[in-house]
Amino acid sequence: MYDMGTRKRALALVGQGRSLNSVSKETGVSRAAIRSWQTRIEPLPRMQTQTEPCVRCRRAPAQPEDAETYSYLLGLYLGDGCISAHPRNGHYLRIACADAWPGLIDACEAAVRSINPTQLAYRVQAQGHVSVVGYSRHWPCFFPQHGPGKKHERAIVLESWQQEIVDAHPWEFIRGLIHSDGCRITNWTTRLVAGEKKRYEYPRYFFTNKSDDIRKLFSDTLDKVGVEWTTLARGSDPFNISVARRASVALMDTHVGPKY
Repeated sequence: MYDMGTRKRALALVGQGRSLNSVSKETGVSRAAIRSWQTRIEPLPRMQTQTEPCVRCRRAPAQPEDAETYSYLLGLYLGDGCISAHPRNGHYLRIACADAWPGLIDACEAAVRSINPTQLAYRVQAQGHVSVVGYSRHWPCFFPQHGPGKKHERAIVLESWQQEIVDAHPWEFIRGLIHSDGCRITNWTTRLVAGEKKRYEYPRYFFTNKSDDIRKLFSDTLDKVGVEWTTLARGSDPFNISVARRASVALMDTHVGPKY
């Protein structure tokens, strides 16, 4: 068991952008314990000293400076992201990325660094995936969809300034959603041609998410860029959006492409 002072010191070091590995070596506390403390310790009283507010706190109508990257990060967040409170009144943004896609991990980390007012991000390795993490007190400003519970159990609606960004950079938003909860696969079928069975292969994109609101954000954006899509249900659950028409797949290949 560790006393509260040790816990707060370890979390303060993590809050400075240090990796769990380095904090663990310095404090002698296991990485698993530090990771659990990030969400289990009660927040401390609000600090009196205020840091420089982020652009969204300072001028509510303003947009993040790098709107294109923000559109991509918004897609990642809605798919595989979460925000959790830090004991010192800040927040962690975490985006889970599968180990199979190192290029995606690099792109995610670059996006978090670009949007984070501190310009910091780090990686936490877990079994089968990497969490790209950024610390800032302002993440709820940039992602007002943050709230208690799972995303598919609450309403997910974009603010007007977020919708303006998505409208200006739709492909980045689509790419972020595909990189988080989507994929590009090759389907195949057989046909009888002149009495001979032949195999035909064709690519298609899938996006899968339990949230009706997030799927609608995805499909509405596809409509705006001219991509045709259909809903595929597994059993009675219509959680899958498919893009299979040749022209639409070609558009997706040009602007999104497979994970890498």
